[in-house]
Amino acid sequence: MSNTPMAASPLTRAVLEIDEYVSGLGWDQPARLFALVDTARLRAQEPGLAALLGLEDEQATTGLTPIEQEEIPAGKPLDEFLGTIAWPDPVVGCALTVERLMLPPSAEASVPEGLSDKKLSQWVARHPDRQEVRMTVAVLRDGTRDSALRLREKDSPTEVLTGGALVPGLAEALSATFED
Repeated sequence: MSNTPMAASPLTRAVLEIDEYVSGLGWDQPARLFALVDTARLRAQEPGLAALLGLEDEQATTGLTPIEQEEIPAGKPLDEFLGTIAWPDPVVGCALTVERLMLPPSAEASVPEGLSDKKLSQWVARHPDRQEVRMTVAVLRDGTRDSALRLREKDSPTEVLTGGALVPGLAEALSATFED
C-alpha cells in the first residue's frame, strides 16, 4: 500500500492497493477477481498465511487484505462468471479489476442503431474519441462500495479517480455474489 492514503477508508485503501498492484502488471490484462478479508482476523486465525502475505508486522488494527483469486475463465461472459460465485463467511468483500473502452457522452448520438454486441464493440474500438480505462470496483457484504478508475492516457497514481458510484452496474453484479 505504498501510495494509498492512510486517511482513506479501509475499502478505499484496498481499492487503491489493488489498482496499484494491477498497474504494475501493465495494460492489456485480463479481468482479476479479489476476495477482501479483515486483516486483523486473518492475522489471528491464519498466522501462517498472514506471514506469507507479509502482514505479521502490520501496525493497523483495521484494514482489508485483498487476496487474488484464480484466473477468470477466458471466453466466459463476466456477468455469467460472477453469477457462479459464492463467498465463504470470512470473506467480507470482493473486488474486480477490468479494462474496457469508453466513449464520452457526446459520442452517444453517433452510435449506429441495430448493431450486434460484436459490431458495437468494433465500432467503439475504431472511434477516435475512445478511452481505455481500468476499473477496480469493490463491495463489502454490508453494501459499502468503492471504485478506482485509471485512464490509459493518464496512467499515473495521482490521476486515479475514486468514488463509490463510478461503476454502479459492476458494483451491483459484485454485490449479488453475496446474496443467498
